[in-house]
Order: sequence, then C-alpha cells, then structure tokens
Amino acid sequence: MNVISIDFETANRYRNSPCAVGIVVGDENGIIDEFYSLINPLTDFEIHNINVHGITEMDVMNAPTFKEIWPSIEPYLVDNIVVAHNASFDMSVLRATLDRFDIVYPDMQYFCSVMLAKQLWPGLPNYKLNTLADSKNISFSHHHALDDARVVVHLLTEAMREKSKNSVIELADSCQISSGKIFERSYITPKLRRKKKKSGIVR
Repeated sequence: MNVISIDFETANRYRNSPCAVGIVVGDENGIIDEFYSLINPLTDFEIHNINVHGITEMDVMNAPTFKEIWPSIEPYLVDNIVVAHNASFDMSVLRATLDRFDIVYPDMQYFCSVMLAKQLWPGLPNYKLNTLADSKNISFSHHHALDDARVVVHLLTEAMREKSKNSVIELADSCQISSGKIFERSYITPKLRRKKKKSGIVR
C-alpha cells in the first residue's frame, strides 16, 4: 500500500492561506510520485511566515489559486492513507481552505508522523522533522513543502523496514494508533489507543 505525504506552507497566521503544497507518494521501495506547486493565497503575507519558508507575495503573483489546483491535489487524497508531520496543522489548513472556497471535503484517512515517531523512536530530544531527519542521516531543505513531504515518506518507509510492516496502517496498528478521518464538513483526529489495565482482582 502506498504512503501519501502532504505538507502546506501558509502566507500568514490564518490556516486558509496556503502558499505552497508538496505531495509525495512512496511505497516500500521509495518515492514513486511527487506534486509541488506554489499557491496564490489571495491574501497578505506576514513576515514571520516569510522568515520560515522564504516565499513572498512576488513569488506567488502568477501562481494558481488553491481552487485552481484542487483538481490536481484531490486524486492523491481521496480514499487513500495520508500522512503529515504535525497533521493537526496541515489538516486544518486543508479544511479551512476547502471551507473558504466552498469545496466538498474528500473522504480520507490520515495519520500524524509526529505521533508515529514518538512511538517508533522513543527517547529523542524532540520530534521536529529536522531532528528526525538528522537521526536517520537524511538531508533536506526544511520548510520547503516538497522536501518536508519527502522526508516524511523516507522516515515511514524506513520505519516499515525496521518493524517489518507492509503498510502505514500495519505500522500505526503496531503503535496502537488509530487513523484520523476527514469527511464532508467534519473530521476525527488520530488517537493513541491506551492499553487496558489488567484487573487486580484475584479469584
């Protein structure tokens, strides 16, 4: 089963202002497909965001809007397993922007690679993407949407090899993590399933 990773960068503090998107598809052998686009967010940029990702209003002046590139993005997401690093951010960007343009939500399952990494590689100083990449000797340009999405795929394929799992679902199940879901105008977040405590009653 393929892994689909998605990453957004935003123009400002508001989640409905994506200015770049990267999508990477991988399998057990590595990356098999990629999609990247700058996005004209039709709104102002804030200096904090520019300092993070380096994208400016001039860069996106002639870029397509989210509504224009959605037909290219949607097939990657519908009925697939999607992963994002700190998925609460990327999924909220997706939902807020779909709401802004009154676009129907895709039916999709998703996982958070931060949540997975905490279970897979305990004891790291933090679970930022650059820290995880360094731990696996992966070099990349942090906060470039396509590079960030690539790293997530590399990390997950590495984890599947380490744990002898054939899919992200198997990997997540071994970590006791249930998938999040997005469906029309609603969502469910991924959850870490707590192990049931054994009863202390002696019979």
